[in-house]
Amino acid sequence: MLVGEYAVLDGAKCIALPTKYGQKMTVKAHRGTDLVWHSYDHEGKLWFETQISLYDFSAIHTTDEEVSKRLAKLLKNAVRLNCEFLDKWNAFKIETHLDFPKHWGLGSSSTLIHLVASWADVNPLELYFKTEDGSGYDVACAGVNKPIEYICSDEEISYTPIDFNPSFKDNLFFVYSGQKQDSREAVKEYLKKVKNKNILVQGITEIAEQIQDVKSQADFNTLLNAHEVLIHQHTGFEMIKEKRFPKFEGSIKSLGAWGGDFILASSENGPAYIKSFFEEQKLTDIIAYKDMLK
Repeated sequence: MLVGEYAVLDGAKCIALPTKYGQKMTVKAHRGTDLVWHSYDHEGKLWFETQISLYDFSAIHTTDEEVSKRLAKLLKNAVRLNCEFLDKWNAFKIETHLDFPKHWGLGSSSTLIHLVASWADVNPLELYFKTEDGSGYDVACAGVNKPIEYICSDEEISYTPIDFNPSFKDNLFFVYSGQKQDSREAVKEYLKKVKNKNILVQGITEIAEQIQDVKSQADFNTLLNAHEVLIHQHTGFEMIKEKRFPKFEGSIKSLGAWGGDFILASSENGPAYIKSFFEEQKLTDIIAYKDMLK
């Protein structure tokens, strides 16, 4: 999410950018009456497996009870949305394959929801809101090939493709902060601490509208900085640049849950400066804008 983290939960417009990285799923007929599930990471290593009963979606055996419970909840909700899904008790063997490191937090859950929705022939966002408590923007991103403007309010849930292709994108890099953040816990923390929601939503929405038409990197950086300040003022969350990278010459913006996962680094000093700066901070996952996004 380029613009709108946290505030999107209260109806602010957000700008979201789909990544080239994702997840694949294969479904094959299998003997028996259970679902056999294997999940592999980007290196092809098995990180999760379970056998799920189609009678009550309980785990007959599993390598991770919590993951199995979330998966069972997802499958149950898919059945509630489409009563013909899995109604024959036919067994399946399912494999999922990530093409990014799992700790990056790029959407292993949201892409899975979109994949299961496609398999079950249900609306991905409907399935998401039956299963999770966030905004759903990442599930919307899983099904598009260009940036979107996303709204999740009491009045509407919608997303619209937009043209966002900054001329200075060679000076934009995504950097993994080295810390995995739990999105569910981050949302709970925001809901506890946020104040003056209406002012926050208005400010973030204005930034979302302005950033779509920005022409210069200086103006882009000004908007990123304003976004960070707004979230800080209304939640008390620390701004990551001040906390960890105060000497960086440019703008640094948190993406998604503050304090973890990826940040966006923008500097008119150019790619060599950006990469060398973060390499000196012992951060190695530094990805160019064009290499990260569709």
